[in-house]
Amino acid sequence: MTIPTFSDEQLRSLCRILGDTNEGLTNTEIEQLLLRANIEDPISKIPKSPYYYTAISKKDRLYQALSTRQIQDKCGNNVATFILTAMSPVRYIQEREKFEFRLGELNKVLSFSGLAIGEDGKLRTSKKVETLSEAEQRAGRLSIELANRNAHPDVLAFCRAELLQDNYFHAVLEATKSVAAKIRIKAGIDGDGSKLVDEAFGIENGRSPRLAFNQLKTETELMEQRGLVNLLKGMFGTFRNITAHAPKVTWVIEEQDALDLLSLASFLHRRIDASKLLSSF
Repeated sequence: MTIPTFSDEQLRSLCRILGDTNEGLTNTEIEQLLLRANIEDPISKIPKSPYYYTAISKKDRLYQALSTRQIQDKCGNNVATFILTAMSPVRYIQEREKFEFRLGELNKVLSFSGLAIGEDGKLRTSKKVETLSEAEQRAGRLSIELANRNAHPDVLAFCRAELLQDNYFHAVLEATKSVAAKIRIKAGIDGDGSKLVDEAFGIENGRSPRLAFNQLKTETELMEQRGLVNLLKGMFGTFRNITAHAPKVTWVIEEQDALDLLSLASFLHRRIDASKLLSSF
């Protein structure tokens, strides 16, 4: 994929973020990353001295390096590669807050080019914005709405990359994946979709479930167990199966739909958290 050249304003903004005095890359990190990206470092021609790194600010150093390379390439591919290398998730194992801050700020700028970096550190296309307000809204609106609904932390954790872009299609997919993952871990079984739900919670034909939402002693409790089983199956059938197979362009999820599904996933996470593993298993 050929990435169009970034405008001068976009490139300067990206370099300001990565070269920020407090939250940006260190001079040593910039040196290493430019070397890995095979991009010439502007200070490489300056004689080594105690004032070596003060000869040019970090943001100007990055701008000169990336701008020169972009002009040579006549495209923004190597600029994007440098940014993705700098945002590789493995570099932030013990610095999650720093990663999230940089990711959010970079995505605001990249959204003007119709691009976004996911939490997986990969570049993807997104809806191009024209105003700063649109960029800021995309970076945080869905996340704020979910926070206002007191969404379960596991829903936010699985969807964070999508939330930054308001990528509703993938937010739905990741939300349903997160519910299935929790069932597998808590029940100690494999599988997916309806089969997973039946094996973990099913009580039909007198079978004992691995996980119980209640004591399963009264008819009301049995009805609740069956109802939650059907709710889980309905979510997987309606959203997981469709989003796993339908191209994004043919299955549109609006913001309100995404919020409602994520709230449903949040509810199910809480009920699964509270479910009990039966001693017989």
